[in-house]
Amino acid sequence: MAFEITKTFVVKAPSSHVWEFLIDPRRVATCLPGAAIGDKIDDKTYTGTMTVKVGPVSSSYKGKVVFERVDAQAHTAEIAASGMDVRGKGGADMRLVSSLKEIGPGETEITAVSKVNVTGLLAQMGRGMVQDVSDELFKTFSQRVRATLEQDEVAPASSTVAVAPATPPQSAAAMMSAAAASAMMPAAVTAPPPSTEPEALDLGSLGARAAGRAARRAATRPAVWAGIAVLAAIIYAFCR
Repeated sequence: MAFEITKTFVVKAPSSHVWEFLIDPRRVATCLPGAAIGDKIDDKTYTGTMTVKVGPVSSSYKGKVVFERVDAQAHTAEIAASGMDVRGKGGADMRLVSSLKEIGPGETEITAVSKVNVTGLLAQMGRGMVQDVSDELFKTFSQRVRATLEQDEVAPASSTVAVAPATPPQSAAAMMSAAAASAMMPAAVTAPPPSTEPEALDLGSLGARAAGRAARRAATRPAVWAGIAVLAAIIYAFCR
């Protein structure tokens, strides 16, 4: 089953900053739940994985992306990507052309046109279901890209550190009183470090939002979502 997908969204950041972000696979992967970049095979080729879950069940899928053309001056990139269910039940390949257009001061429009071909289990899912889930995943991806880039733009403006006024010297009695009070206070509790376990793409949740009751019924069948996961990973894990 072959089809074409076109997506456009706007980021409040200069095109040069957006371009630097979108041609960095590792930074892009942070904007997609479950995506991770593996090895850099050469200057144009990367491997990647997508971890997905349906309820308590989680699985990983492997893929590869090749930057076939990168035009920094025109801010246009063309890539070829492929992915496969590790159990061999389906796969997909895609050719994606992405371009940037500065539409105003500090505003950039991102357009991605992809031609996708799916085989095996994926081809049995139906164009409508794949499109609905892809749309929901794109919403998450674009929201995270905006949040990352627009936060980067705000950070420099707020990076100036205010200098606190000098504190007048304390008397010896005051210093002893403060030390005694400090000794009586309980020790601060150190917060546990954040979890290092990678975030998984919750396809059951995406499907429920995308197609209501029908998708909630489908979400109980992991084989259905396993196929859609491969296509979703290819389209958005490496979308730039």
